[in-house]
Amino acid sequence: MLSYQHGFHAGNLADVQKHALLAVMLDYMTRKDKPISYIETHAGRALYDLEGSQAQKTGEAAKGIKAVDGWFKPTHPYARARKAIAEAHGKNIYPGSPAIAQALLRDTDQLHLAELHPTEFEELTANTKASTSFAGLHLKQQDGIQFAQSICPPEPKRGLMLIDPSYEIKSDFESLPSQIYKLHRKWNVGVIALWYPILKNGTHLPLVEGMLYANFPGCLHHEVRFKPAQKGHGMFGSGMFVINAPFGLSDEANRLSGLYAKL
Repeated sequence: MLSYQHGFHAGNLADVQKHALLAVMLDYMTRKDKPISYIETHAGRALYDLEGSQAQKTGEAAKGIKAVDGWFKPTHPYARARKAIAEAHGKNIYPGSPAIAQALLRDTDQLHLAELHPTEFEELTANTKASTSFAGLHLKQQDGIQFAQSICPPEPKRGLMLIDPSYEIKSDFESLPSQIYKLHRKWNVGVIALWYPILKNGTHLPLVEGMLYANFPGCLHHEVRFKPAQKGHGMFGSGMFVINAPFGLSDEANRLSGLYAKL
Protein backbone atom coordinates (compact mmCIF):
# COMPACT_ATOMS: atom_id res chain seq x y z
CA MET A 1 0.00 0.00 0.00
CA LEU A 2 1.33 3.41 -0.92
CA SER A 3 2.36 5.60 1.99
CA TYR A 4 1.86 9.15 0.68
CA GLN A 5 -0.13 11.46 2.97
CA HIS A 6 -0.90 14.93 1.72
CA GLY A 7 -1.23 16.36 5.22
CA PHE A 8 2.51 17.09 5.19
CA HIS A 9 2.13 19.22 2.06
CA ALA A 10 -1.40 20.69 2.27
CA GLY A 11 -1.58 24.38 1.43
CA ASN A 12 1.85 24.53 -0.18
CA LEU A 13 2.55 26.60 -3.28
CA ALA A 14 1.72 23.69 -5.58
CA ASP A 15 -1.68 23.37 -3.91
CA VAL A 16 -2.27 27.09 -4.36
CA GLN A 17 -1.78 26.84 -8.13
CA LYS A 18 -3.87 23.68 -8.47
CA HIS A 19 -6.73 24.79 -6.23
CA ALA A 20 -6.96 28.32 -7.60
CA LEU A 21 -7.31 27.00 -11.15
CA LEU A 22 -9.75 24.28 -10.04
CA ALA A 23 -11.95 26.79 -8.21
CA VAL A 24 -12.06 29.12 -11.21
CA MET A 25 -13.08 26.23 -13.48
CA LEU A 26 -15.83 25.06 -11.16
CA ASP A 27 -17.10 28.60 -10.69
CA TYR A 28 -17.41 29.07 -14.44
CA MET A 29 -18.98 25.67 -15.07
CA THR A 30 -21.64 26.13 -12.37
CA ARG A 31 -22.85 29.46 -13.72
CA LYS A 32 -25.01 27.69 -16.30
CA ASP A 33 -28.25 26.18 -15.09
CA LYS A 34 -27.14 22.69 -16.08
CA PRO A 35 -25.79 20.02 -13.72
CA ILE A 36 -22.20 18.82 -13.97
CA SER A 37 -20.22 15.76 -12.92
CA TYR A 38 -17.06 16.29 -10.87
CA ILE A 39 -14.66 13.35 -10.76
CA GLU A 40 -11.45 13.07 -8.75
CA THR A 41 -9.12 10.10 -9.05
CA HIS A 42 -6.81 10.62 -6.03
CA ALA A 43 -8.96 12.46 -3.51
CA GLY A 44 -6.98 12.19 -0.27
CA ARG A 45 -8.85 13.05 2.94
CA ALA A 46 -10.34 16.40 1.77
CA LEU A 47 -9.62 18.38 4.96
CA TYR A 48 -6.23 19.16 6.51
CA ASP A 49 -5.30 20.83 9.80
CA LEU A 50 -2.61 23.42 9.13
CA GLU A 51 -1.85 23.56 12.86
CA GLY A 52 -1.53 19.77 13.07
CA SER A 53 1.70 17.83 13.52
CA GLN A 54 2.08 16.94 9.83
CA ALA A 55 1.77 20.51 8.56
CA GLN A 56 3.93 21.85 11.38
CA LYS A 57 6.67 19.33 10.65
CA THR A 58 7.22 20.55 7.08
CA GLY A 59 6.12 24.19 7.32
CA GLU A 60 4.98 24.07 3.70
CA ALA A 61 1.67 25.82 4.34
CA ALA A 62 3.48 28.67 6.08
CA LYS A 63 5.43 29.28 2.87
CA GLY A 64 2.35 28.57 0.79
CA ILE A 65 -1.22 29.72 1.33
CA LYS A 66 -0.44 31.54 4.58
CA ALA A 67 2.15 33.65 2.77
CA VAL A 68 0.15 34.36 -0.40
CA ASP A 69 -3.40 34.60 0.92
CA GLY A 70 -3.50 38.20 -0.28
CA TRP A 71 -3.36 37.04 -3.90
CA PHE A 72 -7.06 36.18 -3.69
CA LYS A 73 -9.83 38.71 -3.13
CA PRO A 74 -12.82 37.54 -1.03
CA THR A 75 -14.86 37.19 -4.23
CA HIS A 76 -12.37 34.79 -5.82
CA PRO A 77 -13.91 31.28 -5.90
CA TYR A 78 -10.81 29.80 -4.19
CA ALA A 79 -11.21 32.30 -1.34
CA ARG A 80 -14.95 31.67 -1.16
CA ALA A 81 -14.45 27.91 -0.88
CA ARG A 82 -11.79 28.32 1.83
CA LYS A 83 -14.05 30.67 3.78
CA ALA A 84 -16.94 28.19 3.65
CA ILE A 85 -14.67 25.39 4.91
CA ALA A 86 -13.24 27.57 7.69
CA GLU A 87 -16.73 28.50 8.86
CA ALA A 88 -17.80 24.87 8.92
CA HIS A 89 -14.66 23.23 10.31
CA GLY A 90 -12.40 25.89 11.83
CA LYS A 91 -10.01 28.58 10.66
CA ASN A 92 -6.99 26.25 10.61
CA ILE A 93 -8.59 23.70 8.30
CA TYR A 94 -7.39 23.78 4.71
CA PRO A 95 -9.58 22.26 1.98
CA GLY A 96 -8.19 19.71 -0.42
CA SER A 97 -9.69 19.64 -3.89
CA PRO A 98 -12.67 17.42 -2.91
CA ALA A 99 -13.69 19.95 -0.27
CA ILE A 100 -13.23 22.84 -2.68
CA ALA A 101 -15.48 21.04 -5.16
CA GLN A 102 -18.05 20.31 -2.46
CA ALA A 103 -18.10 23.98 -1.46
CA LEU A 104 -18.66 25.20 -5.03
CA LEU A 105 -20.97 22.55 -6.47
CA ARG A 106 -24.77 22.67 -6.33
CA ASP A 107 -27.36 20.15 -5.14
CA THR A 108 -28.03 19.15 -8.75
CA ASP A 109 -24.39 18.22 -9.44
CA GLN A 110 -22.67 14.85 -9.04
CA LEU A 111 -19.46 14.41 -7.03
CA HIS A 112 -17.42 11.21 -7.62
CA LEU A 113 -14.32 10.70 -5.45
CA ALA A 114 -11.86 7.81 -5.52
CA GLU A 115 -9.12 7.10 -2.98
CA LEU A 116 -7.18 3.84 -2.64
CA HIS A 117 -5.35 4.30 0.69
CA PRO A 118 -7.59 2.79 3.44
CA THR A 119 -6.81 5.39 6.13
CA GLU A 120 -7.19 8.29 3.74
CA PHE A 121 -10.42 6.82 2.38
CA GLU A 122 -11.83 6.47 5.90
CA GLU A 123 -11.01 10.13 6.62
CA LEU A 124 -12.37 11.19 3.22
CA THR A 125 -15.67 9.46 3.98
CA ALA A 126 -15.99 11.13 7.38
CA ASN A 127 -14.94 14.57 6.17
CA THR A 128 -17.08 14.76 3.06
CA LYS A 129 -20.19 13.41 4.77
CA ALA A 130 -19.68 15.84 7.67
CA SER A 131 -19.47 18.77 5.27
CA THR A 132 -22.91 18.42 3.73
CA SER A 133 -25.85 16.16 3.05
CA PHE A 134 -24.92 16.43 -0.63
CA ALA A 135 -27.14 13.88 -2.39
CA GLY A 136 -24.82 13.55 -5.37
CA LEU A 137 -21.80 12.36 -3.35
CA HIS A 138 -20.28 9.02 -4.45
CA LEU A 139 -17.14 7.54 -2.84
CA LYS A 140 -15.01 4.63 -4.06
CA GLN A 141 -12.00 2.96 -2.44
CA GLN A 142 -10.35 2.07 -5.71
CA ASP A 143 -7.37 2.77 -7.94
CA GLY A 144 -8.09 6.21 -9.34
CA ILE A 145 -7.29 5.60 -12.99
CA GLN A 146 -9.27 2.35 -13.04
CA PHE A 147 -12.15 4.25 -11.48
CA ALA A 148 -11.92 7.00 -14.06
CA GLN A 149 -11.93 4.53 -16.93
CA SER A 150 -14.96 2.75 -15.49
CA ILE A 151 -17.09 5.87 -14.96
CA CYS A 152 -16.44 7.68 -18.24
CA PRO A 153 -18.50 9.05 -19.79
CA PRO A 154 -20.35 10.12 -16.62
CA GLU A 155 -23.92 11.27 -16.34
CA PRO A 156 -24.36 14.16 -16.74
CA LYS A 157 -21.72 14.31 -19.46
CA ARG A 158 -20.92 17.95 -18.82
CA GLY A 159 -18.23 17.97 -16.19
CA LEU A 160 -14.66 18.07 -14.92
CA MET A 161 -12.15 15.44 -13.84
CA LEU A 162 -9.09 16.17 -11.71
CA ILE A 163 -6.19 13.70 -11.86
CA ASP A 164 -3.73 14.45 -9.07
CA PRO A 165 -1.61 11.38 -8.23
CA SER A 166 1.10 11.27 -5.58
CA TYR A 167 3.52 9.99 -8.26
CA GLU A 168 4.96 7.48 -5.80
CA ILE A 169 4.66 5.06 -8.72
CA LYS A 170 7.27 6.53 -11.03
CA SER A 171 5.80 4.81 -14.08
CA ASP A 172 2.83 7.23 -13.77
CA PHE A 173 4.96 9.84 -15.51
CA GLU A 174 5.10 7.63 -18.59
CA SER A 175 1.70 5.91 -18.49
CA LEU A 176 -0.65 8.81 -17.70
CA PRO A 177 -0.66 10.47 -21.14
CA SER A 178 -1.93 7.27 -22.80
CA GLN A 179 -4.50 6.75 -20.03
CA ILE A 180 -5.75 10.30 -20.45
CA TYR A 181 -5.91 9.79 -24.21
CA LYS A 182 -8.27 6.84 -23.59
CA LEU A 183 -10.36 8.91 -21.18
CA HIS A 184 -10.63 11.75 -23.65
CA ARG A 185 -11.77 9.39 -26.41
CA LYS A 186 -14.54 8.10 -24.13
CA TRP A 187 -15.47 11.57 -22.87
CA ASN A 188 -14.48 14.11 -25.49
CA VAL A 189 -16.65 16.87 -24.01
CA GLY A 190 -15.19 16.55 -20.51
CA VAL A 191 -12.74 18.95 -18.93
CA ILE A 192 -9.79 16.78 -17.84
CA ALA A 193 -7.20 18.42 -15.59
CA LEU A 194 -3.87 16.78 -14.76
CA TRP A 195 -1.56 18.11 -12.04
CA TYR A 196 2.13 17.18 -11.88
CA PRO A 197 5.25 18.23 -9.94
CA ILE A 198 8.24 19.85 -11.62
CA LEU A 199 11.29 17.98 -10.37
CA LYS A 200 14.98 18.81 -10.41
CA ASN A 201 15.88 15.35 -11.69
CA GLY A 202 13.58 15.71 -14.70
CA THR A 203 11.43 12.67 -13.86
CA HIS A 204 8.34 14.61 -14.90
CA LEU A 205 9.54 15.29 -18.44
CA PRO A 206 8.14 12.13 -20.11
CA LEU A 207 4.69 13.11 -18.84
CA VAL A 208 5.00 16.63 -20.23
CA GLU A 209 6.33 15.38 -23.56
CA GLY A 210 3.58 12.76 -23.81
CA MET A 211 0.81 15.27 -23.09
CA LEU A 212 2.20 17.76 -25.60
CA TYR A 213 2.59 15.04 -28.23
CA ALA A 214 -1.08 14.05 -27.80
CA ASN A 215 -2.07 17.58 -28.84
CA PHE A 216 -5.36 17.53 -26.94
CA PRO A 217 -8.01 20.05 -28.07
CA GLY A 218 -8.38 23.31 -26.18
CA CYS A 219 -5.55 22.26 -23.86
CA LEU A 220 -4.14 24.81 -21.44
CA HIS A 221 -0.62 24.07 -20.18
CA HIS A 222 0.42 26.06 -17.13
CA GLU A 223 3.59 25.83 -15.05
CA VAL A 224 4.86 27.86 -12.09
CA ARG A 225 8.21 27.83 -10.32
CA PHE A 226 9.03 28.39 -6.66
CA LYS A 227 11.78 27.67 -4.19
CA PRO A 228 11.81 24.13 -2.72
CA ALA A 229 9.85 24.03 0.53
CA GLN A 230 12.79 22.51 2.39
CA LYS A 231 16.48 21.99 1.76
CA GLY A 232 16.95 18.90 -0.33
CA HIS A 233 13.41 18.83 -1.74
CA GLY A 234 13.32 17.86 -5.38
CA MET A 235 10.16 19.79 -6.35
CA PHE A 236 10.69 23.39 -7.44
CA GLY A 237 7.48 23.98 -9.33
CA SER A 238 4.19 22.49 -10.44
CA GLY A 239 2.18 22.24 -13.61
CA MET A 240 -1.27 21.52 -14.95
CA PHE A 241 -2.67 20.39 -18.26
CA VAL A 242 -6.36 21.17 -18.76
CA ILE A 243 -8.09 19.58 -21.76
CA ASN A 244 -11.14 21.52 -22.99
CA ALA A 245 -10.14 24.38 -20.70
CA PRO A 246 -13.15 26.52 -19.71
CA PHE A 247 -13.42 30.09 -20.91
CA GLY A 248 -11.40 32.54 -18.82
CA LEU A 249 -9.04 29.97 -17.29
CA SER A 250 -6.09 31.30 -19.27
CA ASP A 251 -6.62 34.72 -17.68
CA GLU A 252 -6.31 33.25 -14.19
CA ALA A 253 -3.31 31.18 -15.25
CA ASN A 254 -1.57 34.29 -16.58
CA ARG A 255 -2.38 36.18 -13.38
CA LEU A 256 -0.88 33.41 -11.27
CA SER A 257 2.22 33.26 -13.46
CA GLY A 258 2.87 36.92 -12.76
CA LEU A 259 2.41 36.44 -9.02
CA TYR A 260 4.66 33.38 -8.78
CA ALA A 261 7.35 35.18 -10.77
CA LYS A 262 7.58 37.77 -7.98
CA LEU A 263 8.18 35.25 -5.17
